[in-house]
Amino acid sequence: MDNKLKRMIVTTTPSVEGMTVENYLGIVTGEAIMGANMFKDIFAGIRDIVGGRSGAYEEELRRAKDIALNEMQANAQLLGANAILSVDLDYETVGQNGSMLMVTASGTAVEVA
Repeated sequence: MDNKLKRMIVTTTPSVEGMTVENYLGIVTGEAIMGANMFKDIFAGIRDIVGGRSGAYEEELRRAKDIALNEMQANAQLLGANAILSVDLDYETVGQNGSMLMVTASGTAVEVA
């Protein structure tokens, strides 16, 4: 989580055990679109042929997920939220020949106590 963000509860569940939702503030989202590096593509293709894992793609996927989650949390913080419920992550390939990776994070910004 970005150091600029306040501590926020982020969960895929619709509630937080032992806490009550005091106020629903709205849907928040965060997006990240990452272009795959040509050299990473080549080496990933070679690894895929020999059956290994593609560390380059896994790292890009993690980086895109972190960016999307941080952006979603920043948007929730602007609304005054201290939690985001029912978080969903979606992964898509976009661009010509699926050359880019898009990660979208969405959830419901709330105030809990």
